[in-house]
Amino acid sequence: MPKVDRRVAKTQEAIKKAILELMNEKNFDDITIQDISDRANVNRSTVYLHYLDKYDLLEKMMEEHINQLKETDEWACQEEWIDATQIFFEYFEKHFLFFSTMLASKGAAPSFRSKFLEYVMDGFKDELQKTNGKNEGLSDDVVVKFAANAYVGVLESWLKDGMLSPPKTIARELGILLERIL
Repeated sequence: MPKVDRRVAKTQEAIKKAILELMNEKNFDDITIQDISDRANVNRSTVYLHYLDKYDLLEKMMEEHINQLKETDEWACQEEWIDATQIFFEYFEKHFLFFSTMLASKGAAPSFRSKFLEYVMDGFKDELQKTNGKNEGLSDDVVVKFAANAYVGVLESWLKDGMLSPPKTIARELGILLERIL
């Protein structure tokens, strides 16, 4: 993968931060490219140089985080539930603005919640195969949906409450519960 110029990366980060901040202030549909460029302190043409429109910007941000989480899956999911969950919650903490905005805001954010939930369910489907009959007699689909919705719900609450407990604490509790289910 070619190295990205630091100035380009810095500009893209400013644009991404700007749209997230604006989404916390007003409805996504009311945000304009001018609003984003003003907040990011760049020209409108600079925003268009990197993104087709605000929907493309939002879509690329969602893809970027889902892809990053998938890369993390490759090594984190080899850990025990508590340790793996802590790795992910540290990632969520590091990217608080993105996840808190995307899981809490109205407008365009529900599409992220759906994609994120699908990503979590896919990961749990793989784990379900290792349960050694712990969920015998239960529908795999129901178990996966239950676990994934519980995971996302806990994450949403944790973010909404301002991450009152550190990732290690929430990961321990959630990890124990997931281990019981999956």
